[in-house]
Amino acid sequence: MNTTAVTEDRSPSALQSLARLRSIVWISLIFAAIKVGLHIVTNIIAQRAGYGIFRDELYYLMCGRHLAFGYVDQPPMVALQARLAETLFGYDHMWSLRLISALAGGAKVFLTGMLVWALGGGRRAAALAMLGVLVVGVYLGIDSFLSMNSFDPVFWMTCALALILIVRAESPEAARNWWIVLGVSAGLGLENKVSEVFFLISVLVALLLTPQRRILKSRWFGVAVLLMVALALPNLLWQLHYHFPTLEWLRDVQKSDKDVKLPPLKFLGAQVMMLNPFTVLLWMSGVAWLLVSKAARPFRFLGLAYLLFLASMMAMHGKDYYLAPVYPVLFAAGGVAWFSWARERAWKNALIGVYGVLLIWACYRSIPFSIPVMPPERIVAYEKKIGFKPQDTENHDATILPQFFADRFGWTELVEKVARIYNALQPQERAITGIFAGNYGEASAINLFGQKYGLPTAISGHQNYWIWGPQGYTGQEMIIINGSTPEEMKPFYASCKIVDVRNNPLTMPWERGNIYLCYGRKATYAADWNDLKYYH
Repeated sequence: MNTTAVTEDRSPSALQSLARLRSIVWISLIFAAIKVGLHIVTNIIAQRAGYGIFRDELYYLMCGRHLAFGYVDQPPMVALQARLAETLFGYDHMWSLRLISALAGGAKVFLTGMLVWALGGGRRAAALAMLGVLVVGVYLGIDSFLSMNSFDPVFWMTCALALILIVRAESPEAARNWWIVLGVSAGLGLENKVSEVFFLISVLVALLLTPQRRILKSRWFGVAVLLMVALALPNLLWQLHYHFPTLEWLRDVQKSDKDVKLPPLKFLGAQVMMLNPFTVLLWMSGVAWLLVSKAARPFRFLGLAYLLFLASMMAMHGKDYYLAPVYPVLFAAGGVAWFSWARERAWKNALIGVYGVLLIWACYRSIPFSIPVMPPERIVAYEKKIGFKPQDTENHDATILPQFFADRFGWTELVEKVARIYNALQPQERAITGIFAGNYGEASAINLFGQKYGLPTAISGHQNYWIWGPQGYTGQEMIIINGSTPEEMKPFYASCKIVDVRNNPLTMPWERGNIYLCYGRKATYAADWNDLKYYH
């Protein structure tokens, strides 16, 4: 029997650390439950206010029905999430469709508490950090719908937590399990979203720039890398098989004017607005603490990693929310920093309490911009009342609603119009008529909601629909949904007539336009399929 180990396990410091962990775990579970409950309630409210399935959710549900090791614009994990959600809950109720993402949001809040513990903070520091994460606008948004973005921070935070505990470990044996956790989390994260590559590179470079580079000498670092590669390999092989469509998609987007490209200062400003301006004192304190505090010297690499990641996203003109998964680490560090400053001074603790109340008030005021809890007419009035309108990350014509809200309208209306057109055809015509949609939102809406109307499978050249192919349609007779004019349709079909118009004012501009019934495609879809590819 190892008496030394027993003595160490029962030492006052070890018992004190265990007691601190237990208290933080309990309060973290409470905050996580609040987070999940908030999303359940607000999704019920949003559906009653008239908001339906988001455009990307439609697409993810279709990817879930075509399970694969990859897709043009994402790794496979979101499709698995969608398949599981539809299997368990269906897609009629928004709160249950999005429950898995809400649970991921709860995990993010819980892990924030664990990061505070790992950084040496106590229960009050954990509460402040988790409150900060709870009120952040971007997290309220991404955790309120089915997507890969809700899980992104979970994997990044688990990697950060593992690295902190590896740095703190007093022996290679103590670090071993956390190296395994790191490898698994990094590998799963790469199967969730490819942007984690830039985070991992930033962390590696930051480690090499600090004394903590010593941990990379461990053979378990190699094991972690092997685990990561093994878990990411299926998607890599899929990319290889299809000639790296994700890289082609990223190049196409980069060359286009689709995304808003912000200069450095505006990019920094967007970070502040994305996170809720009232939280800047908390997370910026975390950055400063990690970079200059003596107590944070072992964790300096986390502050450097943030700066490197920020610089890389600025240089590549990434979207502002690409940095969102890294901020819970900074909120955790900020919580530790604030209570290191306050200690047991009553007035300082009271000041922190006032700041906490201010964060809750700010969340109450800003939540309608993150989750659509107000009907469209009220959100427009609310924007005018407080003088603020959220800025979209994509370039487009003016809209009534922000894109994140507008993309929840028009889908059932579109399907009903297409169903009326299709079912008005003679039986022999319906047998040969297909549906071609201009983008994955329209095609997915037809394929999801069109089943009850007996509609055929819609095809498209957009994103993974191009890989799924023309499904045997030649173009002999097609219902076509796009933004083209009749003159633009003439080179491709013997005849086209406008049979309906999409004109819902709440939708995005590209969801308004003609619906055509076209006959006699001059070249078959199979012959023209390469030209119909639209990775954008």
